Amino acid sequence: MKLTPTTLTNRIEALDLLRGFALLGILIANMLLFHSPSFYIDPYQYFTETGDLVAFKWITILVQGSFYPIFAFLFGYGLNMQYEKAIARNQPFAKMMSKRLLILLAFGLIHALFIWSGDVLFSYATLGFILLLFIRIPAKWLTTIAVILYTIPGILLYLLMKLMSNLEDSFSEDLTNQPQIEKALEVFGNGSFAEIFSFRAVEWLVFGLSSTFLGLFIVLPIILFGAAMSKVKVIERAHALKGKLMIVGVIGLIIGLWIKALPFIQSPSYENFQLQATFGGVFLAVGYASIFLVLTTSEKFRSFFSPLGKAGRMSLTTYIMQSVIATLIFYGYGFGLYGQVSLWTGTVMAFGIFVLQVIFAEIWLAKFKMGPIEKLWRIGTYGRKSTK
Repeated sequence: MKLTPTTLTNRIEALDLLRGFALLGILIANMLLFHSPSFYIDPYQYFTETGDLVAFKWITILVQGSFYPIFAFLFGYGLNMQYEKAIARNQPFAKMMSKRLLILLAFGLIHALFIWSGDVLFSYATLGFILLLFIRIPAKWLTTIAVILYTIPGILLYLLMKLMSNLEDSFSEDLTNQPQIEKALEVFGNGSFAEIFSFRAVEWLVFGLSSTFLGLFIVLPIILFGAAMSKVKVIERAHALKGKLMIVGVIGLIIGLWIKALPFIQSPSYENFQLQATFGGVFLAVGYASIFLVLTTSEKFRSFFSPLGKAGRMSLTTYIMQSVIATLIFYGYGFGLYGQVSLWTGTVMAFGIFVLQVIFAEIWLAKFKMGPIEKLWRIGTYGRKSTK
């Protein structure tokens, strides 16, 4: 029996709304990487203008590292939904999903090398293959594995960072790489497509592949947790669980905001950076997602923010188009504004780009069933007939 794709009639509206919400946060967080040599700077020293300092502080606390966990969670959630659908219909799953993940891997590689080196699709696809090994495990054990896999390395890394802070004289160094900053400004701001391609490929090999490895301990547990929550239907049962979700959301917000503010409240130390990146972002993501799901139980909320759900429904197209638009604005083969806008200006631009994407999604989905890249993905997975 041939596996069939998800249709519009059995989509979960809250899932698309939450994806759209995550995509907005991801764009705001990524904007610094789009317009500045963020890989090579010490942001606590690089920004000197008052507006940039304020923007950096609040983006770091409210946005940075707090939206990719939502997206990773939803990736695992959606993959388990497809697994359960296949089981219910007595249809094959592993072969189809392997094909689907291979196509996503190819999209990620093209995105990373030809558009933007900060791609996450390659990592998600790679980690998705690992999830296939765990997908049959019950929710209780899958949750336990996810928590252990995330917390133990995180705690060990925190202890290492604490040790480094205690030996600060031995480890302290200027984190700014001035030669690479100057090279990035020149290549991305004024270089040809070929020059940018070469520089971007090296960046991806250094930062992208290493993030895929680190994703085993950071992103994979979140994906596993998303699959576990899909097994107990947290999003589908949001209305029945909204009291518990609200409690979890408030606790997540309080703990997450406190941890993420530590480098500003105390000092920008190694251990505070580690707590902020590893635990603060995840707690805040739990807070955001839980409260957002409670809001989606309101029909008025869903109706008012339905355009956001359209952007989430074509999330792959939305995500890649964010990179296409931003690189055309900032790179030398486009308008060449790389390194020439403030952090505050870049943040405002991120909101503007996303508004345009929401409008585009609304128009596109009024005429077509899915986004253009989603259609390519669907054809590659199921064949052309499935898109009719």
